[in-house]
Amino acid sequence: MPTSYDIPGAHDTPQVLDRREGPYGEVVLRRHGNLLQIIANGCFLMDTSDGRSERRLVDAALAALDARPTPHLLVGGLGVGFSLAHAATDPHWGRITVVERERAVIDWHHHGPLAELSRQARQDPRTHIVEADLVTHVNETSATYDALCLDIDNGPGWTVDEENSSLYSPAGLASCARVLTPGGVLAVWSAQPSPGFEETLWNAGFQQVRTEEIPVARGVPDVVHLAVRPG
Repeated sequence: MPTSYDIPGAHDTPQVLDRREGPYGEVVLRRHGNLLQIIANGCFLMDTSDGRSERRLVDAALAALDARPTPHLLVGGLGVGFSLAHAATDPHWGRITVVERERAVIDWHHHGPLAELSRQARQDPRTHIVEADLVTHVNETSATYDALCLDIDNGPGWTVDEENSSLYSPAGLASCARVLTPGGVLAVWSAQPSPGFEETLWNAGFQQVRTEEIPVARGVPDVVHLAVRPG
């Protein structure tokens, strides 16, 4: 995720706004200068400094789709709301389903400090937020989607939660393919390129596998891994 390095006010002492213990451990919302940050089990997940990666994730998925009308989008991970907010500004999307496993994150968007970032998107009649673990959801749901935009970790090779690694395995990708319509697109955000994940996507039967780089202020670029379900 974009970091707060060298952003004015980013080196102030962080202020904890809420701290919750849930089934997956501790999740914290804090204010650091002008930024809001989400920390999970002591690991920085994301902040409100930029959002270009999250927006590019959604745009890349739509660009990779064929010209089908009102495609159904699944966003894996609500986070600070950048992906949801951006998707809701685009009239091409039909239904927009967001799967978020942390009750605290959902609460922060409904009646907390993150509400302003997502209010318009949450009020969009196309939008539905599901409280569920994404791995469980793609394994068990009867719903189908035209695009899956997954942003639940720092990437396939850098998981915050070891349980999430199963999503990037052959079995997890098979579950993603199961809920995708023929010709549907899988888009996965990562903090760094992962050539091994590209190979796993090919081996799982996906086509048109490629990686798009997203420049960041410092360090290696963020990337979006893209793949299409045959059909």
